[in-house]
Amino acid sequence: MSSPSLSPFLSLHGVGKRFLGLVAVDAVSFDVSRGEVISIIGPNGAGKTTLLDIICGKTRPSSGKVVFNGHDLTQ
Repeated sequence: MSSPSLSPFLSLHGVGKRFLGLVAVDAVSFDVSRGEVISIIGPNGAGKTTLLDIICGKTRPSSGKVVFNGHDLTQ
């Protein structure tokens, strides 16, 4: 088992979101370590806001999971 300091602070694994027939987010995966700064870029309608809504818990993902500080937020 890895130590907490080496494990990612935020992990997304295959996160996806569908609204009826529209795919807003499709299989997004990445890790963020403590102290690391990342950005999410893309054109209008690319799903950036939907992805942030999933990370903060405002929207439930259709697939995948979000782990924040060792806790699965998608349960």
